[in-house]
Amino acid sequence: MLPTWWLRAAFARRLSDMYGAEVPAYTTLLQVSAQVNDEVIGKGGDAGRLGGIERVTAERHGAIRVGTPREMRQVAQIFAAFGMRPVGFYDLREAAASSVPVVSTAFRPIDAEELERNPFRVFTSMLTTADRRFFDADLQGRLESFLARRELFPPELLDLAARAEREQGLDEWPAERFLTLAVAAFELSREPVDRAWYAELERISAVAADIGGVAGTHINHLTPRVLDIDELYRRMGERGITMIDRIQGPPRWDGPDVLLRQTSFRALAEPRRFREPDGSVAVGSLRVRFGEVEARGIALTRAGRALYDELAGEPAEVWEQRFPRTERQLAVQERAFFRYEPGGDRPRDDRTPPDDLAGLLDGRWVSARPIVYEDFLPRSAAGIFQSNLSDEGTRDSAAQGAHYDQQWLSGVLERPVHDPFDLYAAQQNSSLRQARQALGLPKDTP
Repeated sequence: MLPTWWLRAAFARRLSDMYGAEVPAYTTLLQVSAQVNDEVIGKGGDAGRLGGIERVTAERHGAIRVGTPREMRQVAQIFAAFGMRPVGFYDLREAAASSVPVVSTAFRPIDAEELERNPFRVFTSMLTTADRRFFDADLQGRLESFLARRELFPPELLDLAARAEREQGLDEWPAERFLTLAVAAFELSREPVDRAWYAELERISAVAADIGGVAGTHINHLTPRVLDIDELYRRMGERGITMIDRIQGPPRWDGPDVLLRQTSFRALAEPRRFREPDGSVAVGSLRVRFGEVEARGIALTRAGRALYDELAGEPAEVWEQRFPRTERQLAVQERAFFRYEPGGDRPRDDRTPPDDLAGLLDGRWVSARPIVYEDFLPRSAAGIFQSNLSDEGTRDSAAQGAHYDQQWLSGVLERPVHDPFDLYAAQQNSSLRQARQALGLPKDTP
């Protein structure tokens, strides 16, 4: 029996190989990321504070797009076979200045042990066909009819996924078959694209066309993790690869790395076959896939996130005035999440440890290790999407928008969508209770 985590790691590796073969610039991105990571570690960088070099170098996240609740539910079944659960709800319609008619979640492991084994995650977006700001009734009907006729995932793949989830793994032969089918489901389709239909959707949104104008889904990007994203951004430019105009997320500053910084090279023109109105097939090109890279920091609490949102877009000088400058400040101000352990160099005499977190940290009674941010930022995700679009599309802001939220998505998926703050808080609180117990303190924090 090959366990769930093994299947997840194998899936991530095979997707990476497939995407590298289809998008050669992604292979360059991997090479430059590895060089930068090696140099950061060689200069004494402490990668272990945020996951360790083995995890950082193996880490990926992917992104896919689907068109309907049925397709989203099927994706959830496939990823559940890899131990990846839906976490978070992201409304990119509101986060993007351009026309991006999708709502999203991320499928990822949720247990700390599973994240350490392999943290692969896939940001998954679904088209909001009922939103009148983008699609009138006629176009909604035609679009939903088109989507209903296609089959993204063969029944054999879905059956194997359900079996793998139920049995928490697969034997060798069905595992091989499952992985082969799963990777193939996210390859770029070779079916000709109906040029007129694609163009009609593209006038609304390039993202809508990429989802609803083609026969299948595909990996839009795979994202390695790097320890110095600013240096990587510079080196990719030196390699002659056109990057988007900036790095999304928090600024580079002298304080702790928090949340997520990400950037990408621009979507490349890739040859695609088009079916013309007269029935003939011609070769053209589309720009829909790009290479993203990310640098992950410490997960913030709701209070920390509120402060981040206030400072979003502000320069480093403002951050240095208003944001906590040290991990200790983040911890005692309850702005970020940490994993607490009894301090290895804590006092060994008969003194009673203090009952407050600041005293426990200052007296080295406990140590605090940052919890890595495993999720995404709507504004940053929308920024990446926008930066890779050829134009902004159109939307009727006076029309009524359709309501989608986390509860709705849980119903669609027939499984709970986890709140990321709750997951981080559970990790932190469990570790703090254990540390306090080891020190002879009451388990509950004061």
